[in-house]
Amino acid sequence: MVVFLSIIELAKQLDIKYLENEPMSSHTTFRVGGNANLMLFPKTEDDVVEIVKYCNENSIRLLAIGNGSNLLVSDDGIDACVICFDSNFSQIKLIDDETIFAESGASLMRVCRFALENSLSGLEFAFGIPGSCGGAAFMNAGAYGGEMKDVLYKCTHIDENGNKGFLENEDLKLTYRHSAYYDNGSIITGLYLKLKKDKQEDIKARMNDFLQRRKDKQPLEYPSAGSTFKRPEGYFAGALIEQCNLKGKSVGGAQVSEKHAGFVINKGGATCKDILELCDLCSQTVLREKGVKLEMEIRVTK
Repeated sequence: MVVFLSIIELAKQLDIKYLENEPMSSHTTFRVGGNANLMLFPKTEDDVVEIVKYCNENSIRLLAIGNGSNLLVSDDGIDACVICFDSNFSQIKLIDDETIFAESGASLMRVCRFALENSLSGLEFAFGIPGSCGGAAFMNAGAYGGEMKDVLYKCTHIDENGNKGFLENEDLKLTYRHSAYYDNGSIITGLYLKLKKDKQEDIKARMNDFLQRRKDKQPLEYPSAGSTFKRPEGYFAGALIEQCNLKGKSVGGAQVSEKHAGFVINKGGATCKDILELCDLCSQTVLREKGVKLEMEIRVTK
């Protein structure tokens, strides 16, 4: 813990908010997870540079998070320094008539509304996704036929050595629920989105349609991390799980949603262990009965 005390001194020097032994259950949409040793809330890219350099030089594990909407944290917590991109790191601005820049801590909902206000179309699919921009770029988030790769053309980042940089176009390697950032260890700090002009009423109608579909079909009333499994080629994970009679199946406080079997939810008091055991049960059952291997979409960390 002595090493984390030295990071606290750095945070004080940089005037960065920090929290010790912070419950990760307060920073994930699953509402589960033990404590992080230390959580920092940077305000600028330079803050991130200093944190990354310090952790790199002192062999301190570092984890970056946004809204925690695709994250499942161990009940034992995280032995790491966690960088949390929140409202302190959430600037949104127009670069030109059809380009939006958003810092990684900005919520997708806010960026969608900003696009609407500026009569820009292309992000409607993301309206209702409860994630941050950084997380959306990291995993190439998508829904209803749209993906971040349709509009995202550049990301700024801080690499593992604390250097500022960027990736753009093909170098982003945006594929189904994947990007170059899964593999390169860099921390996304900003996104450049290329959109198209359209009528506000038409954009708003599409946004409202997608949001209503979510409300009708997804268990938004319960904590979850959205779709639990990736879509197997040629199948739908939720349909396979339902066909195996697992809809409503529970392990502790975790449950396969009765509303949509593609969602594992925290029905109340779930632990990370409960969720992982239920996901494993779903995977094993689908593989045994359907011959299809399910892959978790959720990132699991400890």
